[in-house]
Amino acid sequence: MRPVPVLLAMLLLAVAEVHAAEAEQVIGGRVESLLEFARARHPEFAALRAEAEAAQARIEPAGALPDPMVRTELRNVTNEGSDASGNLLPARVGSTRYAISQTLPWFGKRDLRRDVAGAGADEAQARARAGWMDLATRIKLNYAQHHVHLISIRYGQENLDLMRRVAEIARVRYASGLGSQQDALRAQAEITAMETDLVMLEGESAQASARMRALLGRPEKVRLHPPDHLRTMPPAARLDMIALEDRLRANNPQLVADDARIVGAEKGRDLVQRNRYPDVSVGVAPIQTRNRVSEWELMFEINIPLQRDSRRAQEREAELTLEAARLRRQGNLNQSLADLSESLAGLEVARRLESLVTSGLLPQAELNLNAALTGYETGRVDFAAVLDAHRQLRKARLDLVKARADQQIRLAEIEKMVGEEL
Repeated sequence: MRPVPVLLAMLLLAVAEVHAAEAEQVIGGRVESLLEFARARHPEFAALRAEAEAAQARIEPAGALPDPMVRTELRNVTNEGSDASGNLLPARVGSTRYAISQTLPWFGKRDLRRDVAGAGADEAQARARAGWMDLATRIKLNYAQHHVHLISIRYGQENLDLMRRVAEIARVRYASGLGSQQDALRAQAEITAMETDLVMLEGESAQASARMRALLGRPEKVRLHPPDHLRTMPPAARLDMIALEDRLRANNPQLVADDARIVGAEKGRDLVQRNRYPDVSVGVAPIQTRNRVSEWELMFEINIPLQRDSRRAQEREAELTLEAARLRRQGNLNQSLADLSESLAGLEVARRLESLVTSGLLPQAELNLNAALTGYETGRVDFAAVLDAHRQLRKARLDLVKARADQQIRLAEIEKMVGEEL
């Protein structure tokens, strides 16, 4: 017997398992871990951040002066009037002129261009926020739906076990001559229908898991833990309509992007109006004759804005662009306020439904089913009453699960509209 190789093999196996565990990351269980993972690694959100950074990088160049121009002129390269032959060297031609010029935009144009670029950067940043809120909302909605599927599967299995118990009671009663064959057959039919529903729920759960992986960017070496807990609902005091409207007006990413677009349109209109004034170019030109600078020239140049029709069309375009940005912002505000009101109303309905089910409907359904089972075993209640009581319990459980999930869905919608977590 050679124990050393065996121990070495066990050690290597343990090390390999540790490395495999380290290579596979497990996320999920709570929606917060999914959101954290998506914020750090989702490719679409990373693209939006890169676009925002690119827009930010455009601000400084937008307000910079144009590059200066350098020009060289070789005069009398054929050396007419002298005994020398033609040449292209500056010191061996008639004279060489070196011109350096710089274009200077009219006062305020550079600042306006910088402001337009800054508004574009703010809009891009707001679009990135809006993209994240949209992605986070889809993750929250899918998480809540997946949680509903898993809880429904658990309840479905419990209901199925209970129905199998009822079917066994019906079979025993039929075998002993106390019940009818129809009761046993109806119980088996009910079991088959419940098994079908359970298979469909399992399929929907698998689809929800696949959707979640897609929402996370289909990461490799990552295992999704099934949803364990729903988020804690905020207190009713934090869901005041007036307070949420104020937060929506201040933080909604779409409205923030609209505000930046309006600022950019205003600055663009002002910049177009500044085009009524000319830009200026100044320069200096030393003239070289043979090996020395013999003359100096100064230059001053302006462009003449004579194309009045073209300029007026541009100004009209800028005004209409600004008007469209303001109207679009008002339309988005109206729609967001309407959606907020609808989501708050839906949240309140879901809360009341949960309270009614947990405090009344579900306990009553459980008591009714227990009483019906007891009565059926003793022959005081028929099988139809047992089926009806069982269906009431299943419906009550399903209503409770849906009410809690609907609260999560409404909360996610509200958070998307106000632009922040509640």
